Amino acid sequence: MSILLSLSRPFVADHFHDLPGFVEARHGHNWEAEATFSIQDLDQEAACAAALEAWVGQVDYTLLNTQASLQGRNPTAELLAEWLFRFLEESGRTAARVKIREKANYWAACGRLDS
Repeated sequence: MSILLSLSRPFVADHFHDLPGFVEARHGHNWEAEATFSIQDLDQEAACAAALEAWVGQVDYTLLNTQASLQGRNPTAELLAEWLFRFLEESGRTAARVKIREKANYWAACGRLDS
């Protein structure tokens, strides 16, 4: 039996959009990152939480446009979800789904169809 464990962490970050067709001035959000993991044992919770917190630590109180992983791209909730998903995989924690909430009514999710 597997357990679905969802963890969320808030973060604050600024961004702006400056690519053709999508331009917005610099502004900030109180974001939320959520990751859902399929685990076999609750002992895995600490490692999942640490991986999520490591990613949040990289983006909290930053200008997202300066992040190396986002260079040359408008930092949208969709791209942040993809980046978090891949970061967790590279950290050895495969998430069933991640979700980035930019504001109350705007979020993006990312996951694998086979998970």
